[in-house]
Amino acid sequence: MIDELKEKFKNFKPYINGEEKMKKASVLIPIVKKDNSYYILFEVRSKNLKNQPNEISFPGGKIEPNETPYKAAIRETCEELGTCKDNIEIISSLDLFITPAKYIIHPYLGYIKDLNCLDINEDEVDHVFIVPIKHFLENPPSIYNNTIKIVPSDDFPYDIIPNKREYKFETGVYPTLFYKYEDYIIWGITARILYNFLGFLTS
Repeated sequence: MIDELKEKFKNFKPYINGEEKMKKASVLIPIVKKDNSYYILFEVRSKNLKNQPNEISFPGGKIEPNETPYKAAIRETCEELGTCKDNIEIISSLDLFITPAKYIIHPYLGYIKDLNCLDINEDEVDHVFIVPIKHFLENPPSIYNNTIKIVPSDDFPYDIIPNKREYKFETGVYPTLFYKYEDYIIWGITARILYNFLGFLTS
């Protein structure tokens, strides 16, 4: 049996338990250079989109079947910003982000070489704006901690677990972050991914 297990696991790469039931997406944190300073580019999603219209986000979207997260990040950025892959330099992958709503998000850090080589896809993006990285380093986000708890289903089998209906399910904390820049509010998943990246700059 041990030999069989070694054979089965010889090419195994650990990922996330239960990932087959989760949705997967990739996003890119696009770094741009202007007047010898570095900025982060954000999108304001089109008001006509079904999901999260008018919200601020990074370029990104669903990972297609048989597509790697890396390729998805580049493809989605090209589609949304109207640029080519030669204008995008991927610097590094960042920490995975798992949402309570069953999303696995693969963030990447990238450099957009030429801001003039963008032709925004207006079906998906209303407009883009850039924020100096320095602004985020000097202005930390407001943080609000939300409680996550398990709500058992009506037919949950309390009779087969210890303490029956008195069982104490653990609760979790889900921070929601808000960054402000001029009239823009950057929050939610985008802010969490941004915060993770900024932590590398200050550590």
